Amino acid sequence: MKKVFLIFGVFILINFQLISVKALENKIIYRINNEIITSYDIKKEFNYLKILNPKILNLDKSTIFEISENSIIKEKIKKIELQNYFKNLDIKDDYFEEILKNNYLRIGLNSEKEFKEYLAKSNLSIEDFRKKISIEALWTQLVYKKYIDQIKIDREEIKKQTLKELNKKLISYNISEIIFNLENKEKLEDKYQFIVEEIKKNGFGSAALIHSLSQSSNISGELGWVNENTINLNILNELKKIEIGNYTRPIIIPGGFLILKINDLKQVDNNLEIDENKQIDKIRQLKIKEQLDQFSNIYFNKIKKDLEIEKI
Repeated sequence: MKKVFLIFGVFILINFQLISVKALENKIIYRINNEIITSYDIKKEFNYLKILNPKILNLDKSTIFEISENSIIKEKIKKIELQNYFKNLDIKDDYFEEILKNNYLRIGLNSEKEFKEYLAKSNLSIEDFRKKISIEALWTQLVYKKYIDQIKIDREEIKKQTLKELNKKLISYNISEIIFNLENKEKLEDKYQFIVEEIKKNGFGSAALIHSLSQSSNISGELGWVNENTINLNILNELKKIEIGNYTRPIIIPGGFLILKINDLKQVDNNLEIDENKQIDKIRQLKIKEQLDQFSNIYFNKIKKDLEIEKI
């Protein structure tokens, strides 16, 4: 009988120790209004970011922790705001399938099955991925509804400019971005030099992961190929001042400051033989997206100031 009690006592002690260890491993790090962020949340966020951008593995542990911490804080802030407008933070199946396919093709996988296996290696499920994608998609939808009436894009002006440049050679830029703002009386030059130090140390992509407010930060700020006729004139003028491999000084944009790096450039033909309306609409949509991204940063900064973010 004593032996049974002894075994039972040892069992309870072991379980208590396991629970204690688990509690130590999963501490509350932040409280944002009624939402909490734990050390486990941050670790899981790192696994998610690693899926989107394996380059994060090249950074040191403290930098990886900082990036993951900032990323999950941004998500929680968006989630809190979205709950004021949506009863269910989920997107439609067909829309999710489209986003899912775009993501697994971007990282070189061929099917949803392969992507599920890829996620499982980082202890993530397709449901985890869907929750995160849903928050970003619904955030974009909310920003669109709030600000679309403030966006002024003249389709006829785009058409006139496109026809003017018809059959000319255009420059297409492969670019990456960092969007940032100033907090707590920071000075622009000091913040810029701080970002430059990170660029020099670990590269532009690392600096984007750490400092950029844009949604592109999760993929090292990469925007891919953008034709010059879709770029804001003020921004284009700054790009023309630098060469491949270099980056601009901060460019003032609504909601903050922008640094752009030219990864590569090429000449492309500007012809409308395929479909004039489609090309003009494509340019218009890109210009709308550019303005919506800026409004997104303004909106995010506004709601962030109204929230109580407490580090435990």
